[in-house]
Amino acid sequence: MSLIDKDIPRKSLALGVNRVITYLALSDFFIIFGWGLVNPIFAVFVTQQVKGAGVEAVGLASTIYFLLKSGLQVPLANIIDRIRGERDDFLAMVVGSLIMATVPIFYIFVKNVPQLFLVQAIYGIGSAISYPSWLALFTRHIDKNKEGWEWSLYYTTIDLSGAGAAAIGGYLAKYLGFHYLFILISLLILLGIIFLYQIRNEFKSSSK
Repeated sequence: MSLIDKDIPRKSLALGVNRVITYLALSDFFIIFGWGLVNPIFAVFVTQQVKGAGVEAVGLASTIYFLLKSGLQVPLANIIDRIRGERDDFLAMVVGSLIMATVPIFYIFVKNVPQLFLVQAIYGIGSAISYPSWLALFTRHIDKNKEGWEWSLYYTTIDLSGAGAAAIGGYLAKYLGFHYLFILISLLILLGIIFLYQIRNEFKSSSK
């Protein structure tokens, strides 16, 4: 049993939330917190650090991300749903998260607009793989008659994570620089993946 397993029992604190939901929420907390450090100042990074990039490049970069994420996640989710069991969902969630963890490191090496667009495409692909699987697992393991409570608890936690990250991301970029900020974001995403690893044995290889 890992140190994290010892710290978080089957029922988390006094909230009565089961182990799978707890770890899924904790994982997303760190991933969202990481991205929240840069999202409010992403336009500043693009316009100041990427050669030849203006505000129009910021908009196109976001468009590329959302087009790939929205365009791929439906067919990918359909494929995952067709495979019996939950192990494929877990694997897709981890693989997608790992892809997203590489994106901040790639930002460090972005020198021009085409490279920025390529990294945004990778980000969109990683998100399209990870998020449908996360949602499927969260939905299946949510406690009966506590659906509203646990979804509300999750979104409250994530909103607080985003709020805290937005408050400090600019300061970190100013005093540490974008390169160190991106390394920190990748480390936070990897920490979120570690929480996913703790529940790897909770998922069935085939559905009943």
